[in-house]
Amino acid sequence: MAQKGVDLDQETFSCSICLDLLKDPVTIPCGHSYCMKCIQGFWDEEEKIHSCPQCRKTFTPRPVLVKNTMLAALVEQLKKTGLQAAPADHCYAGPEDVSCDVCSGRKLKAIKSCLICLASYCEKHLQPHLDEAAFKKHKLVEPSKNLQENICSIHDEVMKMFCRTDQKCICYLCSVDEHRGHDTVSAAAERTERQRDLEESQQQIQQRIQDRENEVKLLQQELQAINHSADQTVKNSEKIFTQMIRLIKKRSCDVKQQIRSQQQTEVSRVKDLQEELEQEITELKRRDAELKQLSLTEDHSQFLLNYPSLPPLSESTPSSSINVRPLRYFEDVRAAVSELRDELQDILSEEWTNISVTVTLGDVLLPEPEPKSEPKSRADLLKFSCQITLDPNTAHKELLLSENRKVKLMKQPQSYSDHPDRFTDYFQVLSRESLTGRCYWEVDWRGDNVFLAVAYKKIRRSGHKSKFGLNDKSWALYCSPDFSFSFYYNNKRTSISAPGSSRIGVYLDHRAGVLSFYSVSKSMTLLHRVQTTFTRPLHAGVRLCWFRDSAEFCKLK
Repeated sequence: MAQKGVDLDQETFSCSICLDLLKDPVTIPCGHSYCMKCIQGFWDEEEKIHSCPQCRKTFTPRPVLVKNTMLAALVEQLKKTGLQAAPADHCYAGPEDVSCDVCSGRKLKAIKSCLICLASYCEKHLQPHLDEAAFKKHKLVEPSKNLQENICSIHDEVMKMFCRTDQKCICYLCSVDEHRGHDTVSAAAERTERQRDLEESQQQIQQRIQDRENEVKLLQQELQAINHSADQTVKNSEKIFTQMIRLIKKRSCDVKQQIRSQQQTEVSRVKDLQEELEQEITELKRRDAELKQLSLTEDHSQFLLNYPSLPPLSESTPSSSINVRPLRYFEDVRAAVSELRDELQDILSEEWTNISVTVTLGDVLLPEPEPKSEPKSRADLLKFSCQITLDPNTAHKELLLSENRKVKLMKQPQSYSDHPDRFTDYFQVLSRESLTGRCYWEVDWRGDNVFLAVAYKKIRRSGHKSKFGLNDKSWALYCSPDFSFSFYYNNKRTSISAPGSSRIGVYLDHRAGVLSFYSVSKSMTLLHRVQTTFTRPLHAGVRLCWFRDSAEFCKLK
């Protein structure tokens, strides 16, 4: 009780402006006292009306301040008897701090919370928990504002148990009342089990981070190899062409320009893939930090309350399109230029087109990637299956999406918000996923005119050129109700004679430039195969034409 008296005197003789003991105390007409310098500074900031900082009473004119000698003497006397200055302001609890539940008056910051007492304590009031044997078994944790969440709202008891049946924290009375017969364990036991799950998730994330970082390093090596190979090819080409004097200089410039163009295309592709991997690494690191923070939570109940909010870790789809081939990117060009030097006369008169074709995009400028056998059976294709979900921000307003996998053409517009990625002139939609590496998916289609496509994200969203298959940014398979099929690319149609079905399988090997469409029934039938060069990640797409048309991306096991 004596200590409380000292605390009261300390606050009584403290200046409410500086929060320290009064210095040269003055008493203003309303009866409140302040340090002379503090109240003078306060009034100096006010222009005409002078008021009391506590009761806000105003004074006109400005009062003349005279030192209160009796109050000054009393403060000095109290100092001699052991009164200490008020605690520094940073020791008091602010709006964002946890305050001590025992302090009277202005409360100090808490340094610990007790899960048994359900109270928080400053350093002084925590001492009994550290010294007294009766408190030795109490659980102290970092200060928490959420202690009341540990109390059962029905029985007003601490929730030390967990009901696995209902997936919630309960008290011991709940276990014999509302939760009788349920699978219940202690909160600590449930925490231990879920901690193991959390640690496994952390390990998976950390492993995936390491895998992605290794892939980024491989991409950097590939980028260096592309640039070095291009530079070497340009240098060798220039040396060869200088031997051919005037007649071949123009051709040298043409080859150089085409090499640089393909170099830029390849560099852009690698950088896009590198950016995607780095974004995934950043997200994984953020997720890892969240899991780490949760794993360090000492309060079991808080851990269990926050644990269900963690979304599951998505399955990893390692990139298989990284393949560094130092000094090989432009070997065919160098060989073609060497041949040009040896057969100058023939090339100038008749064979010049050979060199042009050699450096044309998609032909011989880049050597084919390391050969990979294309899957033949459906079982082989399913090894590369991927989950395709449709992006509602790209869907035409008359397309109805359901389960993010199904699309149907409706007679009335849907309630989509405006978005720059939305198709406006044709009933089309793209997938959320960007596709690289080796991917396989299947689509069930119904109706009169359905187009199954892959396209770059930068395809137009309006106008005739936005239609799948009528531009150089999309490849489309046309399906008709009599199971006759056609293939469209860049406004060119290719008829397909193979028999079709209502389920189509699509296989993509992005790095190898392979796109294949299959009829899926009791057996697999190859409908059409494309061999080209993809310069950017692709997206799966669907275009419908009539109100009875629909398509569904299948869930593959």
